Amino acid sequence: MFTAAAAILVTMAIALVRALAGPTVFDRILAVNSFGTLTMLFIAVYGFLSGRPEFLDIALVYALINFIGTIAVTKYVTFSDLGYSADKGGSGDP
Repeated sequence: MFTAAAAILVTMAIALVRALAGPTVFDRILAVNSFGTLTMLFIAVYGFLSGRPEFLDIALVYALINFIGTIAVTKYVTFSDLGYSADKGGSGDP
């Protein structure tokens, strides 16, 4: 199991390099999302190795925050806005 933790750490380092050197912003977003997923896996493996199953709950919460953060950053990069704007049209109040 220690080899799994070491492999996760190596893969996290590779994802971090990709996040810093990505040619486009979407490559960087994908690398940061992968880094977050690997962090979640590392927390779960660490909880298993230390005999503390409550770390799985922490890993699941981290995964949800990572997913929501990735969606928010992607939406901001794509549309340059996170909220609804009435001047862009739609079915909002006048």
